[in-house]
Amino acid sequence: MSRLENGKQTATASDVRAWTEALDVSGVAREELVDDLRSLRVEYATWRQQLRAGFASRQRVGGFLEPNASTMRDLQTAVVPGLLQTADYARAVFRGLSALQGQRDVEAAVQERLRRQQVLYEPGHDFRFLLTEAAVRTRLCRAGVHRAQLDRLLVLAGLESVQIAVLPWSVELAVSPDHNFVVIDDRLVLVETTTAELAVRESDDIALYARLFERFWEASAHGAHASALIARIALELPSE
Repeated sequence: MSRLENGKQTATASDVRAWTEALDVSGVAREELVDDLRSLRVEYATWRQQLRAGFASRQRVGGFLEPNASTMRDLQTAVVPGLLQTADYARAVFRGLSALQGQRDVEAAVQERLRRQQVLYEPGHDFRFLLTEAAVRTRLCRAGVHRAQLDRLLVLAGLESVQIAVLPWSVELAVSPDHNFVVIDDRLVLVETTTAELAVRESDDIALYARLFERFWEASAHGAHASALIARIALELPSE
């Protein structure tokens, strides 16, 4: 309690429940306090704020997370994860975002994104990337660029620190993969929306995202099956 009162650490949902049970607080009031705590432990950072200094600056900020992460679970529903993107694919992604956000430092952003990818070759990391079939198929660039991107996925799947899985359209799911999210070391979840990025730090919420990721992961194609699906999609792309 003294650490909480002096601001040396923040309360968790377990702390609030233990405190309210000790004070014989009603169950309804207890859960209201837990909900209030969760809202306080979600950081909301608009893209307008984060991109004031450009795309490249935001990429450098993101580059501080991956090197310090032991495990990272990344679910992408509509785009190939940034750590796996080729230069041309990343360029197409940033050009599309530039039309929305007004930033013009596309080339600098591409270089920073490629620099971040060096972490994939460093020991001591466990990166799991889960792409829906929509993320593999969605065309944000020319067919040739997209095909090269899919070939890149097949190459990176061979790295010791990288696992790539694909969630097929044909799989029956109990819940839908509604949006992208990244779980980092069970201590942080990053959720991207159109207008902002949410940083979730409440342990109960992080555990929920982790369970959701594992449920999708179990339903996905892995290893040779994932590679075969990616290769088949690449063959379906039109010639240029």
